[in-house]
Amino acid sequence: MYTDHAVGPPVLRVGITAVASCLPEREVTSRHLQGQITAACGLRLPARMLERVTGIVSRRAVAEGEYASTLAVRAARTALARAGVTPYEVDLLVFASATRDMVEPATAHVVQAELGSRAHALDVTNACNSFVNGIDTARAMILSGRARRALVVTGETPSRSVRHAPRDPGQFRDGFAGYTFGDAGAAVVLEAVDRGGILDVDTETHSEHWPVGGIFGGGSRHPRGDEHTYFRGDGTELREVFEKIGTSVLDRMRRRTGLDWADFRHILVHQVTVPYLERFVELTGIPRDRLVVTVPDLGNMASATLGVQLDLVHERLRPGERVLFVGLGGGVSIMTMVWEQA
Repeated sequence: MYTDHAVGPPVLRVGITAVASCLPEREVTSRHLQGQITAACGLRLPARMLERVTGIVSRRAVAEGEYASTLAVRAARTALARAGVTPYEVDLLVFASATRDMVEPATAHVVQAELGSRAHALDVTNACNSFVNGIDTARAMILSGRARRALVVTGETPSRSVRHAPRDPGQFRDGFAGYTFGDAGAAVVLEAVDRGGILDVDTETHSEHWPVGGIFGGGSRHPRGDEHTYFRGDGTELREVFEKIGTSVLDRMRRRTGLDWADFRHILVHQVTVPYLERFVELTGIPRDRLVVTVPDLGNMASATLGVQLDLVHERLRPGERVLFVGLGGGVSIMTMVWEQA
């Protein structure tokens, strides 16, 4: 277990000072996706099966020639403009995503080359918790004096790992979780603030469950071969793992900070499917009116989910209002972050 109270010396707090997101223009409905699958492989599926099982009506998908870095760069440019800073005023750039352009070099360099910055650039990856991990890493480097201003970006293109032509029902089931995926990008600017900022961070990791789901190609285990470039996993088993882990990380956060659900203006939760989100609400008791629900229209956007949700509400936040980030990632890990608008 890792616990970080996140508040540095009184003279230095780190906050999020600008937010942006990017959604590809191309919309893919569940009906269209199901039609692609049945046309390609001949499987007979019940009408509107994908939509009924997942609650996802549509999602966005990148076009030919668009990559993870493409979405990250677009979000980054908007975030920098909103912060009123140039790329050269950033001295740390973190690309934090489950998706990347290539195994090597780090996608952060691709993003930086497009932006024109000279910041220290690196990648952080931890499945759907990548973006929150990236924010936490940047915050730690600012608190330690290693950076003054950080740009944390994500670009998620999990639609590229979807198997559109399963050869049989077993392969369809094996890759079913991939049919929830939607593409998106997000970016935040982090720097020292006089008040508020990131107040609390906590994580819980249960790595014995790493084989439950993922994209297992591209590394030293499976360096070549298309078969390992598709997402594979048992969504039901993954859900059971998270239910078994329970709400301990959320309970610790509430005890340590003294904050209750009503103390948060918004609670941003990683969203896989509508039924999964409903079960999360049931287990935690989080009021539905605190959630920013994106999964029906945008699907599972991997680590970009929380960034897109934050962008949807950021402009309406008032100083002193708090936001709780709840990350759920394969591997598996759970992460919470309490942030207060300065």
